[in-house]
Amino acid sequence: MKIKPALVLVTTCCLSILSHANTVKIYAAASLSNALTDISKQYQAQYPKTKIVPVFGASSALAKQIEAGASSDIYFSADLDWMNYLVQKQKISGKQVHPFLLNQLVAISSRQLNIPFQAKPQFNFAGAFQGYLCTGQMESVPAGKYAKQSLIKLNWFKALKGRIVGTDDVRAALAFIERGECTVGIVYKTDALISQKVKIIGTFPANSHHPIIYPIALTQQGMTNQDALKFEQYVRTNSQAKQIFQRYGFVLKQ
Repeated sequence: MKIKPALVLVTTCCLSILSHANTVKIYAAASLSNALTDISKQYQAQYPKTKIVPVFGASSALAKQIEAGASSDIYFSADLDWMNYLVQKQKISGKQVHPFLLNQLVAISSRQLNIPFQAKPQFNFAGAFQGYLCTGQMESVPAGKYAKQSLIKLNWFKALKGRIVGTDDVRAALAFIERGECTVGIVYKTDALISQKVKIIGTFPANSHHPIIYPIALTQQGMTNQDALKFEQYVRTNSQAKQIFQRYGFVLKQ
């Protein structure tokens, strides 16, 4: 009679471990939300025993959460800096990092506005519109960091500095434009393409900012999760997954 409780305890522990193994938690940049949601649904339709749990936000905020011990199997960043940060913090092995996607930086406005844009230092962008410019926070959010680099390169930053609104992530900047709270936004091309309320008024030259590279990696936790290993490989190598990324405007890094 005394053996039964021990058997129940062992069985419960095993079930708990199996349950955890069938769950894959992926921390991903906000700009990936539409594409990764579609890919996760597609994967779960093929592998119904695996539950994909995406957590979307600014790459900076997600990296800080992982550093603080948040449960995450995969990290998918919108820049290399925050991925390298987690490698330095020993939360990710450098051997697991795969630069995977590319994006473009664009200026957007409401569809109702006609704001001129020329990506030239002599163009007076600050004088081309009234109101505020929204983008991600320039000291941490990748989209904001790229935006600041471009504004400095084009010699526009000083004239615009007092009118820039930094948001928690790039999707928040997009929402500000959609609601009319900012006149102009600087976001990724992929963000602009998903909205029916905004239009692209110009594209920033690739040489005005660091390359917009999205690396993906298993975390130290994820390396012990076979389901995470399978899903991460699926995201990078499956032809249907690649088509989804391309449909949303991402470019596959060669």
